[in-house]
Amino acid sequence: MQRLLLATTLLLALLLASGCSETTQGTALPAGSAVLAFGNSITFGTGAQPGEDYPTELAALSGWQITNAGIPGDTSAAARERIEAALAATWPALVIVELGGNDFLRRRPAAAVKEDLRAIVSAIRDSGAQVVLVAVPKFSLLGAISGRLPDSEIYAELASEEKLALVDSVLAEVLAKPELRADPIHPNADGYRQLATGIAEQLRQAGLLKAP
Repeated sequence: MQRLLLATTLLLALLLASGCSETTQGTALPAGSAVLAFGNSITFGTGAQPGEDYPTELAALSGWQITNAGIPGDTSAAARERIEAALAATWPALVIVELGGNDFLRRRPAAAVKEDLRAIVSAIRDSGAQVVLVAVPKFSLLGAISGRLPDSEIYAELASEEKLALVDSVLAEVLAKPELRADPIHPNADGYRQLATGIAEQLRQAGLLKAP
């Protein structure tokens, strides 16, 4: 009976341990750490004045040194070609990836976007940096009118497959509110501020950002 109890206890411990490995926490970065915000016009800050973009707002919240590598109009395929140069220029400890919106607007297959993002994640990890993926919503006129813009499924899928920290719903919630948008696909200054706050909160939950 004692042997059976011991075996059962060990089996339970192994099962619990294997479950925890599915949600591994990141390593918190101290103030002053080099961080790369890698993305398109939303990372760049289109729709707001210089200095009102989300990377600048997030830098103020975190104390990190954040380089804004957002390029308006960038696609996941184009970003895949420039990620290594961006990493070499900044040597970040963490990269926040926000890409896919332009691909969706151009009706590019979601599966192809997902594989480009996977290649970007792989390059970042090869550099030794941690990765955070920002989920991007599927844009639609009906979604904009109803105030409901669901994240594309590829982000949760990729985060699960690659064991990534995922910032979900935040961008979708900002773009669903007319008062937070400069136009249908870009936040305004208040929207970028809310985006940075939401990203910071989920980074804390993922263990990447220390609580204030």
